[in-house]
Amino acid sequence: MKVLLVGEFSRLHNSLKEGLQELGHDVYIVGHQDGFKNYPIDFPIVKKWDNGILKKLKVGIHSLFRFDISSYLTYRQFKKNKIHFTNFDVVQLINENSFYCQYYYERKILEFLFKNNTKVFLLSSGYDFLNVKYGFDNPDFKSAIQPYLSGRISTKNFENVLKFKTKSFEKLHQFIYSNIKGIIATDLDYHIPLHNNPKYLGLIPNPINSAKIDFQPTTISDKIVIFHGINEANYYKKGNDYFEKALDCIAQKYGDKVEIITTRNVPYSIYINSYNKAHILLDQAYANDQGYNALEAMAKGKVVFTGAEKEFSELYNLPERVAINAIADVDYLVTELSHLIENPAEIITIGKRAGDFIEREHDYIKIASKYLEIWNRY
Repeated sequence: MKVLLVGEFSRLHNSLKEGLQELGHDVYIVGHQDGFKNYPIDFPIVKKWDNGILKKLKVGIHSLFRFDISSYLTYRQFKKNKIHFTNFDVVQLINENSFYCQYYYERKILEFLFKNNTKVFLLSSGYDFLNVKYGFDNPDFKSAIQPYLSGRISTKNFENVLKFKTKSFEKLHQFIYSNIKGIIATDLDYHIPLHNNPKYLGLIPNPINSAKIDFQPTTISDKIVIFHGINEANYYKKGNDYFEKALDCIAQKYGDKVEIITTRNVPYSIYINSYNKAHILLDQAYANDQGYNALEAMAKGKVVFTGAEKEFSELYNLPERVAINAIADVDYLVTELSHLIENPAEIITIGKRAGDFIEREHDYIKIASKYLEIWNRY
C-alpha cells in the first residue's frame, strides 16, 4: 500500500510511518517543520512570512485586504510539488487544518488531494471544529479551553484554537467531512467529543516506537529527580503555571532531597534525552489521556504527571496506576509529588507498569496494523 501522511506535530505520523514500513508499505510525510521540534518530514513545507518584519507586514496586509500571504505561499509550495502527492491508496490528514492555511487555500490543497488519491481519512488529533465546540459547550470537560475560560490565556494567544469557532472553519470542517471516508481519534480527549458521530471510525491509540526509546529500569540512590519540559507557546494550555508553583513548594519542602530540571523550547532530538536521569516527569494538567510526550516518557519507565482520568483506566482496564492524573491544583500536585518522594519504591513500581503498558497498548507495529485494518475496511 502507498500511503501519504499529512502533517506532523508530535511524532505520531513518524512512528506510524515506521510501523507501516516494518509491515512492508510505502509511506511518505508532507507537512510543516513544526518549529523547534523539527520532526523528520519527507516533503517539508516552510511557513513563510512568520516572524520579524515580514510577519508585521503580513499582519498589516491581512488587516487591510483580508489576505493571508503565508497561506498563499504554503499553497504555492504544495502546488510546485503536487506531482509527489497523487495516486496514493490512502491519504491521512493529521487534523482539519493540516497545512495551517486559511479556508480558501486549505480547501484548494485538500481539493487536489481528494481528487487525485483513492481514500482520504482524518485524524482527530489536536484542535478541530467539533472538539473545540464540545469544550466550549461543556466547560467542565477537562481541556485547554478551561484555562481560556478562566482568563488565564488571552484571546490573542488563543487564536489557534478560537479560529475553529469561525464560520470559515465550520465550512472547512463540513467540506472535509463530505469527502473523507471517516475520522479516527488518537486518544480519549478526541474520542469523547466524537461520540455518536456518523463519520467516527473509532479510537486507535498513539503509536510508540519503543525500538527508538530505551526503557530504563528506575534506580534511586540519592536525590529524586523531577523533570519539567516547557513549550512556552503552550505554557498555560498545558498547566505549566501550576506545575512551576508546585515545584517551588517541593523545592522548599524537600531541599537537597530533590533535583528539579526545567527546559524551555528545546528541539525534540534534545528533549527526548534531556530527562533520561529523571524519575518523575511533569507533562500536562488539562487532559483526560496521554499525549505523545507523556507516552514516550512512560516508555522510558518514568512516572508521568499527565491525563489519566477514570475513563482512561476504564478504557484499558487498569487496576493500578501507570501514570499520575494531573489536575490544575497546586495543593493536589504537591501532595502527589510528596507521596512519591517519600515512597520511592512506588516510583520504581509505577515506572515499570508504565513501560509495560506502552509495550502492550501502544506498540507502533500493532498500531500500524490497526490503521491498515480500518483503511482496508472502508
